[in-house]
Amino acid sequence: QISWTPLLVLGYLFYLLLGAMVFQLLEKQAETHFRDQFQLEKLSFLQNYTCLDRQALEKFVQVLMEAWEKGVNPEGNSTNPSNWDFSNSFFFAGTVVTTIGYGNLSPSTVPGQIFCVFYALFGVPLNLAFLNQLGKGLNAHLLTLERWVQKPGRAQVHLAIFLSTGTLLFLVFPPLVFSYVEGWSYGEGFYFTFITLSTIGFGDYVVGTNPNKHYIPVYRSLTAIWIVFGLAWLALVFNVGADLMEKFLQLKWHKSDLSLAEGATTKLEDEPEQPRIHIPS
Repeated sequence: QISWTPLLVLGYLFYLLLGAMVFQLLEKQAETHFRDQFQLEKLSFLQNYTCLDRQALEKFVQVLMEAWEKGVNPEGNSTNPSNWDFSNSFFFAGTVVTTIGYGNLSPSTVPGQIFCVFYALFGVPLNLAFLNQLGKGLNAHLLTLERWVQKPGRAQVHLAIFLSTGTLLFLVFPPLVFSYVEGWSYGEGFYFTFITLSTIGFGDYVVGTNPNKHYIPVYRSLTAIWIVFGLAWLALVFNVGADLMEKFLQLKWHKSDLSLAEGATTKLEDEPEQPRIHIPS
């Protein structure tokens, strides 16, 4: 039997190459535009404030970048709420154990960094075990993928209800809430929702970080709880998709093998029977 693994490897590499080309095509020109615009803004700033030189401005920009890396938003003033109050710390702990890692906030002290390492070392397996049990609980209301493939009917209805309900609860309604609270568009809210639940976590959009908005204290804690249940649902969806893809590839190759075998059998049957030579003992 021909293995479908080489095809999967080639398809995986092709998918990465395709993504790289598309992202380069879509984003590189915009990046160049923003870079040029930023340089023009710096030149305009130096022209308006002649008491500053370019070196002083670059130093101040460096200070802003370091502040952002430490989790301090340069906007607003010192009265901005702390990034390390209990609600925000709870949200950060959730991003650590779920491996989302937005990157907009991280421990700046050595003890905090050391604790983060050991916290993740035990927290990530604990989170995986928790999500596994939560996924089993969700999957208890569904038939297994094998029975769904072999006996279509009621199982397809259950799967459709499961996917539809989860899509509404975790992908459709939450962007509406984030759009209202954060001031994002629905597209931005949906983008944040999927990037978060898939644990990609770029950090370009993070809830509860706008210094010009007043958030309720439990806002980010409730978001962290939503993330945990959304992770379990989307992970189950990803597993179903992976199983279907594997079965499709295996079935594809199996049909190919059967067709090759049938072709070889037909060829042998179509060939005229060769005269048999009797060799006496």
